Amino acid sequence: MTIRQERHSGLGRGLSSLIPQRSMPSGINEIPIPRIQPNPRQPRQRFDAEDLEALAASIVEHGVLQPILVTETLDGYQLVAGERRLRASQLAGLERIPAVIRQLADRDQLEVALVENLQRSDLGPIEEAGAYRALITEFELTHDEIARRVGRAKSTITNTLRLLDLEPRVQAALVDGQISEGHARAIGGLPVEQQPRVAASVVDQGLSVRQTEEFVRRLREPRQPAMAAEPRARLDPELERVEEDLRRRLGTKVTLARSRKGGRIIIEFYSDEELGQLYDRLIGGSA
Repeated sequence: MTIRQERHSGLGRGLSSLIPQRSMPSGINEIPIPRIQPNPRQPRQRFDAEDLEALAASIVEHGVLQPILVTETLDGYQLVAGERRLRASQLAGLERIPAVIRQLADRDQLEVALVENLQRSDLGPIEEAGAYRALITEFELTHDEIARRVGRAKSTITNTLRLLDLEPRVQAALVDGQISEGHARAIGGLPVEQQPRVAASVVDQGLSVRQTEEFVRRLREPRQPAMAAEPRARLDPELERVEEDLRRRLGTKVTLARSRKGGRIIIEFYSDEELGQLYDRLIGGSA
C-alpha cells in the first residue's frame, strides 16, 4: 500500500493556491514528531485503525512519501494538514517526519485542512458539515464563498449544512454508517421528534433511500383513508395511538376506520417487494 496522492484538479483552487508560498532553503524540513501539536481545527474526527496500521506498514517499508504541512508556534509546530500521515508515522515508530512549514492564519488552517480531506474523500457528511459551519460562524463566510473556496456547488454546501439540524441520534446513525446521507436527507424532512423512530425503522427494515423517501412522504400526508367517501371522523386518542404504532412497526401508511359493527385496518403498499416485507412482518414467513 502506498500513500494516496491528493487530487489537485477539479476541486476549488487546490491546496497550492491556498498555501502562501515563500522561498525556503530546502523546502522540506525533518522536524521532531513530539514537537508537533494536533490541529485544533481538524475537520476529520474519525480515523480507521486498520487504515492507519496499513499506512504505518507502508511508511516502515518506503518512508513518508509526502510531507505534512505545519505552521510554526512559540514552542514548536502545529499541524495544518496530514494528520493521517502523522499518526501513522507515530505508529511506525518514527522520531522525525518531513514537513513543509508555512505561516497561516486560523481561517487558512481550517480551509487547507478541509480542502485536503475533501480531495481525499476522507470526511464523513457530519464532519464536512461541521467544517462548513465553522467557516460560517467563526469567519463569517457565506455559502457562496465557501462553495468557491472548496470547489462545491452552493446547493451542496446548503444541503450538507442541513444535516446538522437532524436529531442527534439520527446524526449518530449517519456517522456510524447505519444510514446513508441519502437516508438522512429524507428523514430530515420530518419534524425532529419523529426522526429517531423513523431512522430506527429504516435500519431495522433495511429500507433503501427510495423506500425511505416514500415512507417519509406517506408520514407527511394528511391522514385520509383511500376508500372513504366522506371526511374521516376523528379517532379517539387510544385508536390514534394504535394507528401510529402500526405505522411505525410496519413502515408504511396504516389507517384505522370505525364502522357500526367494528371497523377496518387499511395497510398500503406500493410494490411487490413491499408486500413481501409486510407479509414477513405480519406472518413471519415469505409471500
